[in-house]
Amino acid sequence: MKTFKLVPVFLLLILASCSTVSVYSDYDKNVDFASYKTYAFFKPGIDKVEISDLDKRRILRAIDDQMQAKGFTKSENPDLLVNIFTKAREQVNVNQFSASWGYGWGWGWNPYMMYGGNQTTVSTSTEGTLFIDLIDAKKKEMIWQGEGVGTLTKNVAKKDEKVAEFVTKILAQYPPVKK
Repeated sequence: MKTFKLVPVFLLLILASCSTVSVYSDYDKNVDFASYKTYAFFKPGIDKVEISDLDKRRILRAIDDQMQAKGFTKSENPDLLVNIFTKAREQVNVNQFSASWGYGWGWGWNPYMMYGGNQTTVSTSTEGTLFIDLIDAKKKEMIWQGEGVGTLTKNVAKKDEKVAEFVTKILAQYPPVKK
């Protein structure tokens, strides 16, 4: 009976680990972030990002949504310039499962052990990193950088959701809480 009570806890842990975007941020500790109210995208930097135009638009829309939710206004004469940068790397995952059965106890060699089968599976995934840089428009100095790292999807139906997850989690760390 106790086993059935633990199943929901394990399912919750598994679901929480499936949606992992790790986020980090860094910032200039001498900056008063409350003084920034408007933003615009840094076009020269965004044009250099080597991803599809569709993915760029997804990212920029998600940033627009989050910045406006934080009370920022898009402007021709902004306080902040927003730049992005991306990296991706292919990951290969190899899982090996050995099934065996037979007589005997514990670890080690057992002459009575009969071997079942070995199964090896190989899968690949793409790990992506999204950097969001906030630049003081007047000084032309980066004042904040957020970074999100997670697994990307090729499923078109889930791309908007995944991009929104990355951007939301990254910008949740802005403005930084000074300690």
